[in-house]
Formats: sequence, structure tokens, C-alpha cells
Amino acid sequence: MVEEKADDMLLEAREVDVAFLVVGDPFGATTHSDLVVRAKKLEVEVKVIYNASVMNAVGVCGLQLYRYGETVSLPFFTETWRPDSFYEKIQRNRGLGLHTLCLLDIRVKEPSLESLCRGKKQYEPPSFMTIGVAIDQLLEVEQLRGESAYNEDTLCVGFARLGSENQMVVAGSMKKLRTVDFGPPLHCLTIVGKTHPLEEEMLDFYKN
Repeated sequence: MVEEKADDMLLEAREVDVAFLVVGDPFGATTHSDLVVRAKKLEVEVKVIYNASVMNAVGVCGLQLYRYGETVSLPFFTETWRPDSFYEKIQRNRGLGLHTLCLLDIRVKEPSLESLCRGKKQYEPPSFMTIGVAIDQLLEVEQLRGESAYNEDTLCVGFARLGSENQMVVAGSMKKLRTVDFGPPLHCLTIVGKTHPLEEEMLDFYKN
């Protein structure tokens, strides 16, 4: 809606108060920054109410937030589309000893290719990337690139449903986390960089 009907929302906001609710922090997505720019050009007043975000919720595992490098997004691979632009970012972070937060793909209200070809939108069932799928894709790219940015023994932290009553946090190698059932979405993954003794002490709580 925000990508296809933003103009309608902004025009309405010139006359009445309009609330736009999002999951996570409002500025976690560039689309929302664009919405603010467009509103200001129309002289529409914008008031932001900040929200909790996965970007800081991952601090629960004990890895210090200021020791994270650039965040990466991992998209679902398809038979014809297997992007690996995230690889250099992870490699750069690890070269600096920094942790990498990997945000995993969420596909909701995605039109199927077949329906687009027919000119009538039909949506695929919602799908949410799991930590297991993310690790499989990461290792596939490492195997192809062969530059030793990480391997199956690299320490990671898997998170599921952060902020909920049944959140799950597990630390271990990529090999180990592939075998863990993290349950329902949403999932994300941190690839651990160089650690401080206090970080290591906290991570130990999540290794069993």
C-alpha cells in the first residue's frame, strides 16, 4: 500500500489526521523515509512515534550493539535468481571484527509470476525465511565464492519471535544452528565477529 497508494494517503493527510502504523521502527525501511520527504514537500506535518525494533532487540544475547557492522538482508533464492551482494558486506564486517545482523526474507502479498503474466494479480501464500534456510544459502554462497568469509564452524546467534513471551535465542556454529527447530517466525541471525570476554560470558547462556 505504501508503495502504490502513498499519494492517496498524503492527499488525505492535508485535510485530516492520518496514522500510518508499521512493524518495528518507522525508519527501519527507506520507503518510510521517502514517505516523510514527500509529506514535507506537500507541507504535511509529520509526527513520528518511535517503536521497538529488531535492530536493538538482538542485544538480548549480550553482543554489544556498537560492535555490529552493516546489516544485511538475505532474500529467498529461486532457480533463476541467487543474489550474493550480502557476501562482501559480511566479509568486510568480519575483517573489522564486527558482528553482522542478517535480516531474513519475508514474502507477504507477493504476486505470483504466473498471475503477472496473465495480467491478473494472484498472491503467493505468505512465506518467512527460517534460520536453517538462511544458513544453507549463506554456505552455498561461501562455497561458490571460496573467500573464507565464514564457514560452517563460524559462531552465530539465531533469534526467533524476539520480544514475545516465547522468544528463542540460541548460540552455536552454523552447523549446529541448522539442526535447531526455532519454531514459528519471525527469525533473524547474527554472525558473530571478535568478542569481548563479557560478550562471551553472555553467549555461554545461550549455547545449551
